[in-house]
Amino acid sequence: MTQALQLEILDLRHFPAAKLKPLLELESEAWKQRLKWDYRTSTDLILRYLDSRVLPGYAAVEGSTIIGYVFCVYEEAKAVIGDVYSTGSSDGRHSALKIEQQLLEQMIETLQHSPGTERIEAQLLLHPAGRLAPVFRAAGFDVFRRSFMELPLHEAAEPARPPAGVVMRSWTEEDFVPAANLIAKAYMGHLDSRINDQYQSVAGSLRFLHNIIRFPGCGRFDPEASRVLLHEKTRELTGVLLCSRVKEDVGHITQVCVAPDWQRRGLGRLLITSSAEDLRQKGCSTVTLTVTEKNSGAVQLYELLGFARLHSFDAVLWVRPPMSLAHLLEQRDRG
Repeated sequence: MTQALQLEILDLRHFPAAKLKPLLELESEAWKQRLKWDYRTSTDLILRYLDSRVLPGYAAVEGSTIIGYVFCVYEEAKAVIGDVYSTGSSDGRHSALKIEQQLLEQMIETLQHSPGTERIEAQLLLHPAGRLAPVFRAAGFDVFRRSFMELPLHEAAEPARPPAGVVMRSWTEEDFVPAANLIAKAYMGHLDSRINDQYQSVAGSLRFLHNIIRFPGCGRFDPEASRVLLHEKTRELTGVLLCSRVKEDVGHITQVCVAPDWQRRGLGRLLITSSAEDLRQKGCSTVTLTVTEKNSGAVQLYELLGFARLHSFDAVLWVRPPMSLAHLLEQRDRG
């Protein structure tokens, strides 16, 4: 009788990129099949970090084969769980879900017991909503359901026209700081700024823009299909849309927002239809986006424009609770 192989959860930094490459290739295929997303650029970036042995996380190892992994990245006092994925064990004793849960439990425990980590976020786009939510809820996380929506471009609405006093153009490098100011202003008090704290400040919004435009995590940035709206006289930004290519013929809207004073004037529709037409003319077949399901106004707009929900996933958030006075005094006495 063949003895079952033991499953171990080990530090991800112990392994070179070559050991994880077969697993990442399988994950890339899952992204392609489920979301029409070419994940190879993200895979290449992960492999580079793995070879540098600087990517925090854990690997699920069966014998000498890695069958699952989880990793995170740090942004000052915040940790973002970037991904978790498993194929399950070869003997069927450990399902992919069970291994992903074990990996997440280990990652969360490590982060919550790290004194410098005050906040943990994750948006695990590949995993259906509810699949991993019990692990996060058990660890004190808030869970928010988000939708992955798709618009076939042959069904896209006709491009709208800018209202009087507003001009539209494609994205340029000079738009970084004005767009960061606009994003911080537009998301003030918004649920999405709770889910992603980068929206809460201009500095955070600049980091968000830098990540979207400079790194391939959300696809290859497409400045020609991205849009900026400006007040004709003051040249102040009134709206912005960022678009990336997640596959050669698939665009993904990574951000769309309108200045508070200009909302409910059709500018969101204008930005989306103009970007969609640009993508269509360049041979794209589809454009996608994500939206928090409780953001009902945005969901209604996207559905009106022909977007349909392809997939739901969870965004999760944990914030370290403040220490009680008694706990602080106890720590002082121990010191």
